[in-house]
Parts: sequence; structure tokens; C-alpha cells
Amino acid sequence: MLFGEKLKQLRLAAGMTQEAVAKDLGVTCRAFQNYESGRVYPKNTDIYGKIAKLFDVSADFLLSDEDHYVMDAHSKGGTQSMKDVQALIAEVGGLFAGGELSEEDKDKVLRTITELYWQAKENNKKYTPKQYKQEAVE
Repeated sequence: MLFGEKLKQLRLAAGMTQEAVAKDLGVTCRAFQNYESGRVYPKNTDIYGKIAKLFDVSADFLLSDEDHYVMDAHSKGGTQSMKDVQALIAEVGGLFAGGELSEEDKDKVLRTITELYWQAKENNKKYTPKQYKQEAVE
């Protein structure tokens, strides 16, 4: 379960509105809605601590391995890479549904897939026309 899903589950279990949680965290309601929907992750790491304290859970509980892959994709390649990795995780998640794959093995599969994703992105740079490469540098 990804961060946004956990956040929504915690909020609903506590019987709180998005507005109330946003106020307690010191963020806008729109920012909280984006966290909960999985569109973005908090940039300020203090937010994770505030969420953990508010819902009485550990900060480690909030972020799964999948979340770390998504956040890494966002930092390396921006929003589009983040969306690509989220889609990969969702599709690969279907492979594990009802299966007997351990968390360790699941992590290995996801790590391999993300490594392949970054290799493909790097290989695609070779085929980018020079005019676009120069524009990207400027």
C-alpha cells in the first residue's frame, strides 16, 4: 500500500476530514489532497513526523519500499518519471495479487524493474536529436 492510500486509511479511521488533517499538519488542504491522492509526496520531511504523531504510527509505517522508488524517480526524472514508476508499480502489483511472494522477493522484483526503467531512460538519450539536447542544456 502506497503512502497516499495509507494516509487516507488513517484519516478515515480517525474520523477526520481532509481540512482538519491539513490544518493539524500546517499545510494547505490542496497539498493534503495531493498527498492523499498520491500525486505528490511531502517535500518537507517534518511532515512525515507530524503525520506519524497525529495518527500515532511510526514514520517507517508511512513509507513503503514502493514509495521510496516513486520518490527516487521524482528526484531523478521529475513528475513524468514519477508517474511512470507509479504505473509500473501498479501493473507489477497485479502480478503479486493472491500470490505467495515474500516481501523480500517483491522488493527484489521492484528494484530490478526500476533499474531497467532507468537503463531504458538512459539508452533513449542516445536517440534524442541534437537540437533537443542543446535546448535541454541551455
